[in-house]
Amino acid sequence: MDTTLNLALFAQLNAAPGSDPRLLLMAEVFAVYLIWLVPALLVIGWLRGSERLKRPLWEAFIATLLALAASWVIGWLWPTPRPFMMPVGQTFLEHAPTPAFPSNHATIMLTMAFSLLLHAGTRRIGRYLLLLALPVAWARVFLGVHFPQDMLGALVLAAAMATLVGASRSWLILPFYHRVAMRLYRILFAPLIRRGWVER
Repeated sequence: MDTTLNLALFAQLNAAPGSDPRLLLMAEVFAVYLIWLVPALLVIGWLRGSERLKRPLWEAFIATLLALAASWVIGWLWPTPRPFMMPVGQTFLEHAPTPAFPSNHATIMLTMAFSLLLHAGTRRIGRYLLLLALPVAWARVFLGVHFPQDMLGALVLAAAMATLVGASRSWLILPFYHRVAMRLYRILFAPLIRRGWVER
């Protein structure tokens, strides 16, 4: 994204010094806590879901791990400062001065969403995650810890990784899912499976 456009969009989206505390609180909830829906979905979906849900969740999990690894490499090779590191705008959320591009929060939610959209049985969940990623992206720019370009980078990275992993499903996902993940799951949760507390 062009630097001038990125800064102009940031100036439009970033919270003003006298912003309503209620709006700032709502933004903090979006920016910090909505991301916890992803691990909750993985745990509940894996323990209570059928095979039709477990496999797409496993694929989405692997795609997200790979996307985060790629994000780390990008940040290491091309460290991009956060707004408060320059400094520009207003910051309303404490954050370590780590590389900003691409946004890890947006990368996680978008990769999960795009990956789940590739499966007929999980498209509705993918759409919900995609919608929830919007307030997360907005809030992190609004609170001054990211630029709009960080969200655009996350969008491109997430779409590319979900597509690549989906295309590699037959040799990257399914063999490990059947031979390792499911066997380990059935060993670790055998007592709970026998009681019917979690799905086989």
